Amino acid sequence: MKFGGTSVATVERIERVARHVIAARKDGYKVVVNLSAMAGETDRLVGLTEMAGRGDVSRTADYDAVVSTGEQVTAGLLAIILRRQGIPARSFAGWQVPLVTDDTHGSAEIIDIDATAFETSFERGEVAVVAGFQGVTADGRVTTLGRGGSDTTAVAFAAAINAARCDIYTDVDGVYTTDPRIVPDARRLDRISFEEMLEMASQGAKVLQTRSVGLAMNHGVQVRVLSSLCEPGEKAACTIIVDEDDIMERRVVSAVVPSRAEAKISLLGVPNIPGRSAIIFAALADGKVNIDMIVQSQARTGEAANLSFTLKEGDVARALAVLAEYKDEIGFSDIVADQNVSKVSIIGVGMNDHSGVAAKMFKTLGDRSINIQNISTSEIKISVLIPSEYTELAVRALHDAFSLGEVR
Repeated sequence: MKFGGTSVATVERIERVARHVIAARKDGYKVVVNLSAMAGETDRLVGLTEMAGRGDVSRTADYDAVVSTGEQVTAGLLAIILRRQGIPARSFAGWQVPLVTDDTHGSAEIIDIDATAFETSFERGEVAVVAGFQGVTADGRVTTLGRGGSDTTAVAFAAAINAARCDIYTDVDGVYTTDPRIVPDARRLDRISFEEMLEMASQGAKVLQTRSVGLAMNHGVQVRVLSSLCEPGEKAACTIIVDEDDIMERRVVSAVVPSRAEAKISLLGVPNIPGRSAIIFAALADGKVNIDMIVQSQARTGEAANLSFTLKEGDVARALAVLAEYKDEIGFSDIVADQNVSKVSIIGVGMNDHSGVAAKMFKTLGDRSINIQNISTSEIKISVLIPSEYTELAVRALHDAFSLGEVR
């Protein structure tokens, strides 16, 4: 059972979490609980590191030592509350399990989990309450797994103990066909495939962290997404994430996902010679800038090209600094950054064996005079970059065009 920041935002909410845990025990389950920090706490801790480092937020062991403490607080509080209510419980920091990671501080990768500590807790009749988002290197230094890392540690623990399932409790009761704040008739999906959820997470849906979905898919962990705000013991509404083969009826399109935190950088007048793109994207990769959509077009002169790519809004300053450093080597004549863009994606495993999906998407947007700047595709996804002021119009139009509000 994993509970996010809003679910543990106050002691009163942690008491509700305890009731969910007690209900699961009454159903006969042995339980590992994985907790996030209280809502806003990680941001506060990161802010303290920035103050201490005078703006330097280098991801070091000391940085991780600070920002990992929020989860340890909530784990300790839940264990205290459970014991007060007569339920044996023990809290663990990540290093006490241990969850072993590499030494990439701030975004560590899981190497191994020793589940012996959980087995010992189960033998004692205890609930194991674990601080999420954190682990330890082979030489004993605390690490963190990056934002959303508690989802990843929860799925990893579920895989390590061969759990019946992994329940991810959030402030919503499942995965929806799109953002209900934009489309009031958005529907909660009873089931969604790992592949669809992975695409949704990577395209900006904030229900689950991308790494956690990939981990669940690789290890065959069944995941449920449900709300911690429902009353414990109720038959709660939820979305179950399963293998594609377990979905009886596959929609052509299952969801529309908007992402506003996008930007586009265009390099103009790039010499049109082999290897120049390799220089550009190698430099950006070394600068830890992740790139999404890439479009290259002929410039006005036949000897040059214009190249544009999309990236997260927060990476623009770093990308511009990297490209400025390599300007002489790349040879571009000008650079333009545009942060007034959004990405809208349609996702569905049914795209694999249906034609005309892209045509329908582009016509829907064209009928509303929404200009498409960039396009990227996969087997089950089509993403377009559009001016940000058209985001909500595009989402509503596509949701209607693919009849996602209809119950089937």
